[in-house]
Amino acid sequence: MGTEIGGGAAGGAVSYLLVKFDAFARREWNLKENINRARQDLEIEQRSIEALLRDADSNNDPDHQFTVWIQNVRNQDYAIKDVLDLFRIYQDQETVWRRFKMSHFIDILIKDIKGSLQRIKEAKDRYHHTMPFTRILPASSNTDLPMREAPLFNCNVEAVGIEEPTKKLISWANGPKQRLEVMFVVGMAGLGKTTLVHTVYQRVKKRFDRHVWITASKCKTKLDILTLLVEEFRCPVPQRADLVALAHKLLKKRYVIVLDDLWVKEVWESLRLALPDDGNNSRIIITTRRGDRADSCRDGDSIDIHKLQPLSPEKAAQLFYQKAFSRNGKCPSGLEDVSESILQKCDGLPLGIIEIGRLLSNKSPTKNELKTLHDSLESELRSTGKLSNVMKVLSASHKDLPYHLKDCFLYMSIFPENNPVKRRRLVRLWIAEGFVIQKQGKTLEEVGEEYLVELIDRNLLKANELDFDGLPKSVGVHSLMLKMILSIAHEENFCTVCTGAERNLAENTRRLSIQKQDFELSQDLPWVRSFFGFGIGELKIGSNFKVLKVLDIQGTTMEEFPNVITDLLLLRNLSLRNTNIKSIPRSLSDLRHLETLDLKQTLVTKVPKAVLQLEKLRHLLVYRYNYMEGVPPSDIVQGFKAPKKITGLKNLQTLSFVKASVQRRMSRHLRMVQGLENLTQLRKLGVVELAKEDGARLCHSIGKMPNLHSLSVTSLSMDVPLELDAMTKNPPALLQRLYLKGPLQQFPKWISSLQDLVRIRLKWSSLTENPIRDLQNLPHLVELQLLHAYTGTELQFKSGKFPQLKILDLQQLEQLKSIVMEKGTLPCLQKLIIGHCIKLVHVPRGIDKVIHLQMLVLHDMPDPFVAMLRKNGGRLQCFVHHILCIRSYQQGQLVEDLS
Repeated sequence: MGTEIGGGAAGGAVSYLLVKFDAFARREWNLKENINRARQDLEIEQRSIEALLRDADSNNDPDHQFTVWIQNVRNQDYAIKDVLDLFRIYQDQETVWRRFKMSHFIDILIKDIKGSLQRIKEAKDRYHHTMPFTRILPASSNTDLPMREAPLFNCNVEAVGIEEPTKKLISWANGPKQRLEVMFVVGMAGLGKTTLVHTVYQRVKKRFDRHVWITASKCKTKLDILTLLVEEFRCPVPQRADLVALAHKLLKKRYVIVLDDLWVKEVWESLRLALPDDGNNSRIIITTRRGDRADSCRDGDSIDIHKLQPLSPEKAAQLFYQKAFSRNGKCPSGLEDVSESILQKCDGLPLGIIEIGRLLSNKSPTKNELKTLHDSLESELRSTGKLSNVMKVLSASHKDLPYHLKDCFLYMSIFPENNPVKRRRLVRLWIAEGFVIQKQGKTLEEVGEEYLVELIDRNLLKANELDFDGLPKSVGVHSLMLKMILSIAHEENFCTVCTGAERNLAENTRRLSIQKQDFELSQDLPWVRSFFGFGIGELKIGSNFKVLKVLDIQGTTMEEFPNVITDLLLLRNLSLRNTNIKSIPRSLSDLRHLETLDLKQTLVTKVPKAVLQLEKLRHLLVYRYNYMEGVPPSDIVQGFKAPKKITGLKNLQTLSFVKASVQRRMSRHLRMVQGLENLTQLRKLGVVELAKEDGARLCHSIGKMPNLHSLSVTSLSMDVPLELDAMTKNPPALLQRLYLKGPLQQFPKWISSLQDLVRIRLKWSSLTENPIRDLQNLPHLVELQLLHAYTGTELQFKSGKFPQLKILDLQQLEQLKSIVMEKGTLPCLQKLIIGHCIKLVHVPRGIDKVIHLQMLVLHDMPDPFVAMLRKNGGRLQCFVHHILCIRSYQQGQLVEDLS
């Protein structure tokens, strides 16, 4: 009986649990279905919000109510993006329990977002009746121009530091050319374009029959500008005849027109139709901060561009002292250091120098006053500060940006002041953040490069260092422009910068930039999407960055790979460059969304098989330069041992530098070299330790890479030949950079067919035949380096050859006795390097006819050779007197300036 009762109770319990479990399963299934539907709804909502933010961005004069409302909407846009990212993690979860926990968490967040959006809508409806919101989409027509802040200009300001450009423009305006000439004066906001042109205009206008000054940024429509011109020239005709009337009024007259602060190309296009060119020596001067506009308008040699530069340190100090210490224009004793620090912030920008100097002129000239202003510059530059005029002028350039470029520009808020950012690094970061929009027929990297060029052309970014081909190696931003960017980034919660003792960070911090010595994050910041560490000390990061996409902690002192990184499942860009880590864990395979893995200048020499699961990987950089005194870094690169199936990563665009001959079993490395043919998307390939017998297979693989732009191949040792003659059928037609290091039994003939090649470096080649004959007709070659590459006694450069070459580097050509440069050869050569050519007894014959040569650099050349180039008594000095800079180095140290 008891058994029956016990059995019945147990059966009842089981039935009860089954009912409960069934109800639980139904709830979880319904929750899963609800979350899927909610995700689709959020994606639609996010697209609508994105459209709203784009439209709101075009509002040039928002009221405070509208600004607050838009910021609330932007915060919800952030929240929706976070939830959508969490859903991607949810889909990747392998265990039921983890999915269960995350589904409930996502459900709570979705309900929070819906409630917040409803409250935002109610607030808008509630206050809309008492004070209408600023119109988001103003009525417009194809003749409307955006209204912008007119340039700050004071005709009483003494023109300091513009004497040379003033002379140049006056000479141009008064020049003998009879045709209509146009000059664009281009530069960033606040650089003094208006001051310069006003100075020129006042000095030359009396020489012209008609003269007029128009501030383009104050005109609302193109018709406004035409009307102003018509009125200035007193054309009594109906508006519809403006163009004809204007042309008639100026016919047979010599006129000068200044169009100040041009933003829109169509303004100039409409005007030029009305302006006659009847050989009367007329002139038009246009100022603009939009270099891209000037370039697009330049359709002939009658249109020129003058790029205005910042003031030199000496001129900047002169202007600052005149404004700040107007009594005598000199810096009081004891204030030199703090004045110099303020001037560094101004970075040669006249607008900043004048406004800061004007503010200081009303204060006591004490060190305390100057230091107080120096330390509070960022707050004074904000809209409520005493230097808000500077911000208004600078921010106009930001407001003019198209929507897709604004986040790219604000990204500069992440980087410390005076810290140039490598071009490729910046583009990859933009891609990881999702800022770059795919275009048909182009890679994301190519589109990102276009974004970068446009920001430079708009004078918002500056190219700090140019590569040999004219492209920027690194970019930066003006110090005062950075202050503006930081202010906007703070207002929009775009980025949080930690430079001091910040303790409590906002929970909704989006991007975190640590710019201090040591940092330990103890807070829970679950919504950080990007983490940057610029300190050189110890850096500790937590495991709570659920949606982190960028982790860039270059240059820190870490020696072990932080295991917490492999929990960052949405990571797209990981850079541990310049750290001392020695290996990476197998759990790296969990980072399925990783696109860039940058381990350059680490101690990592082997990549585990786990990397093979990173199917989205686009850039794999694992190499190190073992720097040695007196040895060029490119000679001592150390690559990495790759898993044999690395050729399965078919999205790779960059692979540097992979070892070709490190496996013990020969068949394995042969398969790896041959398998490279599967990496058809590669743009950059670096191979080291290539055995002689692998050369033909490598050529075959390279022939399957139609998009290859850069190729570096190093032999197993300086005694092992490079066999690269087999690439005769399909050489990479788009190749721009070629680096070959190793003996060549003969010059590979396929190189002569590379019409896009701009740089070639041959090292250890020991060629017996002159390679010049095979290279001299390459139409776009800009740099040629022959380093221990030729064993002959003479190099001859024939007339009309090397049409674009700018840099010629000849080193360790130990048998070379003579260099001949025929008249008309090397027409663009700017820099010539000759090093360790111990048998060379004469400067290149004909070097005196290479008229554009600006620099001659000698490395480890014999003393008698150097002596022949000295100014006092050097018998060959007459052949090089036209070269501006001549320097002699021994073992990497400058020993003599022969200029």
